[in-house]
Amino acid sequence: MTISRIDHVSIAVRDYKGARKFFETILGAVSGASAEDSNLEYFWNIFTLGDMSRLELITPTGDGSFLNNFLKDREGGVHHVTLEAPDIRETKRLLDENNIPHFGFMYNPDYWSELYIHPRDAFGVLIQIAQMGPEYHNVEPTKRAEGKRWKIEPTGNGCDLSIHHPGGVWMKVSLDREEVGELAKDLEQAVGI
Repeated sequence: MTISRIDHVSIAVRDYKGARKFFETILGAVSGASAEDSNLEYFWNIFTLGDMSRLELITPTGDGSFLNNFLKDREGGVHHVTLEAPDIRETKRLLDENNIPHFGFMYNPDYWSELYIHPRDAFGVLIQIAQMGPEYHNVEPTKRAEGKRWKIEPTGNGCDLSIHHPGGVWMKVSLDREEVGELAKDLEQAVGI
């Protein structure tokens, strides 16, 4: 498999504070990892929404930022889509074999590896393909729920089980009576009850 999932959509904005307020207050986004890149003169912030979908806000921090040209005639917009690959070297090989140009290849298997496909070669969309190493996910701050990290709500034929994800959102699955019984047995077996 070349691509595992869409990791995030990156939105470039001039008004970072306004955009952050909009996504957090109106749409319920939860802020995660963020950092300023002084070399490329921009700031990035990852947010989670709903079922752990993610978006990134990026904004220029200086006159030499690569984002200034993108934002020259607009206040903001989708800058790129980031796709996660389990093996970026395999993805790179596949692109090379199919004569699909790419640029910016960087390989750091412990943290973050990436390459880009220019919009002219990807039907108008800048695509970033990334492989996240085991250390990458440790960057996101843990946002623990108050009290229990799960909720159970009865339904007509079972229950809704919600589990709080460290990204700051609740993930819910609906279970029927049979599945509830199987889950209870599996949990008991897992802890040796």
